Amino acid sequence: MPPVALTIAGSDPSGGAGIQADLKTFHQFGVYGEAAITLLTIQNTRGVTRVELVQPEIIREQIEAAVSDIPPQAAKTGALGGVEQVELLAVMAAAFPFPLVVDPVMMSKHGARLLSPDAEQALRTRLLPHCALVTPNIAEAEVLSGITIDGLDDAEKAARRIGELGALAVLIKGGHLEGAPDDLLYADGLVHRLNGKRVRTRNTHGTGCTYSAAITALLARGELLVNAVRTAKRYIQRAIETAPGLGSGSGPVNHFAETDGDNSVSGASS
Repeated sequence: MPPVALTIAGSDPSGGAGIQADLKTFHQFGVYGEAAITLLTIQNTRGVTRVELVQPEIIREQIEAAVSDIPPQAAKTGALGGVEQVELLAVMAAAFPFPLVVDPVMMSKHGARLLSPDAEQALRTRLLPHCALVTPNIAEAEVLSGITIDGLDDAEKAARRIGELGALAVLIKGGHLEGAPDDLLYADGLVHRLNGKRVRTRNTHGTGCTYSAAITALLARGELLVNAVRTAKRYIQRAIETAPGLGSGSGPVNHFAETDGDNSVSGASS
């Protein structure tokens, strides 16, 4: 029986982000993927032109159908859309018997809002207390913590503040900082700094989705959180470095990038 992971997120028809990126990443780590769609987007590598939210009741039924028949060992959220969707997930997450990774997607790479302003507070106060890990980028971490982040020292303060909201662990991604894209993980009262190498490329569509999906897949495989984050960090570094250059805008990363060890399904491809 393969390990199973569930993604609860939006759909990207161009395949670079959202549930499409999550399922590809799960597969690359040898994990069977399930998906519940929270919103539909009309987008490609050039931009987002439309966002349609899925009714909370339909989201609930999707999750219940998946979990009741093929129980996952871990789950993640992506773009949730509105306050009703966030509050639904908070109620359901309180009863999840598996770890939940929350990727607090607020804006698309092209600037389209994927989480309404009123839903930000619901995410902070209702959903975060039920997650094993939250993975904000710099802008999202500033919203969640109320702290301006200009470097990793600020990121540490923000991570501790977010941890006070109830998240068991916080990973602040440093891709939007100046210099090296180092990340900061705050878990069990300890701070871990994860080094990255800056790649000058436009092909970073779906980076956050893919990173959090890799962590979720590794948790489903039984990895400890800190090890899962470190392994996922190495994977997303390679996925950016070997991006295939698809599309005429911000292209997707390489979901066929090598994973550590022998758990890769397809191996390296560029």
